Amino acid sequence: MISIGCDHGGFQLKNVITEYLKSIGQEFKDCGCFDETSVDYPDIAKIVCEDVQSGSAKCGILVCGTGLGMNMCANKYKGIRAAQCSDTFSAKMTRQHNNANVLTLGGRVIGPELAKEIVNEFLTNEFLGGRHETRVNKMMNIQG
Repeated sequence: MISIGCDHGGFQLKNVITEYLKSIGQEFKDCGCFDETSVDYPDIAKIVCEDVQSGSAKCGILVCGTGLGMNMCANKYKGIRAAQCSDTFSAKMTRQHNNANVLTLGGRVIGPELAKEIVNEFLTNEFLGGRHETRVNKMMNIQG
């Protein structure tokens, strides 16, 4: 199951992505928001990240206007490796090399077709482990 959420700036793109997920038979939980009324993106990021932390979701997708606010919030949560992606190569590599478990997207930055391609790359690639696992472990041990 994928946990997906957005703020008002990502609402339209989130709807495109949820329709895409339905079309490929991917189970998901829509964590809101559910219209374009202004909401605080940290509140939505919290719900999605807690789903990923608990294991109830295998990964998360967060959408705001640029994707940047959601990315910053998500990376505050222990065990979350959120990646902001605006191209398919980055989505593929962040899964294979960084073991990213949350994808953040900018609803005002990328179009619907590109967003679906990015989501597809994120969902269909797996962590390669090996030398990358050593690096991810080092990253996860960094304390500020």
